[in-house]
Amino acid sequence: MIGYLLSVVAAANVASVHWPPLVVAGLVVPAGTVFAGTSLTARDLVHDRLGVRGVAVGIAAGAGLSAMLASPQIAVASVVAFTASEIVDALIYTRMRDSSRLGAVAASNTGGLVVDSALFVPLAFGSFTAVPGQIVGKGVATLLTLAALQIASVTAHREVTRP
Repeated sequence: MIGYLLSVVAAANVASVHWPPLVVAGLVVPAGTVFAGTSLTARDLVHDRLGVRGVAVGIAAGAGLSAMLASPQIAVASVVAFTASEIVDALIYTRMRDSSRLGAVAASNTGGLVVDSALFVPLAFGSFTAVPGQIVGKGVATLLTLAALQIASVTAHREVTRP
C-alpha cells in the first residue's frame, strides 16, 4: 500500500515537472493533478492499514523520492503541501471513518485537496493561476477513486455472500 502511495506521488511530481499543464474549459490544470488526486485516497487506505505512522512513513519516503525525481522547487512544494494536507485529511478521516468510510474519504479528500492545491501550486509554480484547475482536477480524481472503492466494496460483498 505504501508502495502504491509512493508510485502515485512520484508520478504526480514527474508529470508536474515534465508534462505541460492541461487547459480544460479555461482552467489551467497541472499535469500531475490526476495522480495527486488519487494519492489522497491512497493515504486514507494506508491510514486504515498502517495508521498515522504508516502515512507519515509514506510521506517521508515520498519526500525522498520527490527530491530524487523532481526539481527542488517541486519537491519542496510537494512536501509542504502533502504534510499540511495530510494533517487536515487525518483529522477529518479519523473522525468520520467509523460512520461512513466513503463519506470519510470524500470529506477528507475534499479538505486535503483544497489545502494541498492552495499550497502546492503557488510554491511549485509561483502563481495561483492553476489553483482552481488543480482543485477541479483533484475533485474529479476523487470521484473516480470513490467510484472504484464503491465497485470494489460491492464486488467483495458479493464474493463473501455467495453460497
